[in-house]
Amino acid sequence: MNEKTSKLVKISLLSAIALILRYIEFPVLPLFPWLQMDLSDVPAMLGTFGFGPIVGIIIELLKNVLILGIKGTSTAFVGEVANFLFGVALLVPAGLVYHKKKSKKTAIIGMILGGIFMEVVAIIVNAYFLLPAYGMNMDSAQLMQYITLGLLPFNGIKSVIVSVVTYVLYKKISVSIFKVEPNFGGSKNSAKTM
Repeated sequence: MNEKTSKLVKISLLSAIALILRYIEFPVLPLFPWLQMDLSDVPAMLGTFGFGPIVGIIIELLKNVLILGIKGTSTAFVGEVANFLFGVALLVPAGLVYHKKKSKKTAIIGMILGGIFMEVVAIIVNAYFLLPAYGMNMDSAQLMQYITLGLLPFNGIKSVIVSVVTYVLYKKISVSIFKVEPNFGGSKNSAKTM
């Protein structure tokens, strides 16, 4: 199998895993049960670290198009748009930082920056697009409560869990799947210190 075909197979596999994980969702905050947690961003983050941010975006897009085609939408596309935008907001900064200089440190810094960026994007997109599109008109006090008690903790929890799971899995599969060292690009000797 040539390199291009191998890469396409891996992207397809990661997209399929993301689709399956998208089905397994659960509420995290009882006050806001519509904020559903899933781990479907993990395969996209793995693809981002393995092949770059563009591949991560493609996996996010494929996952959401496939879920729409198979399951349809119960949120008038609002949930799928949110899942795509927030997933991309998390993985692009992580991928850009990591691919500038591949190391354990840049992977961690990138995921932290991705989590912060996702928080900012979630607030802006919810306030000006998603909530109005879903017909949820909130006054300033309600919006502030939703941001502080809903969005910030939910996206913080999600970004930490996705980042930790990605970090652990990438170390285990990077050699076999992505053909890179398991220490996020450092020397083989430093892999033992990770």
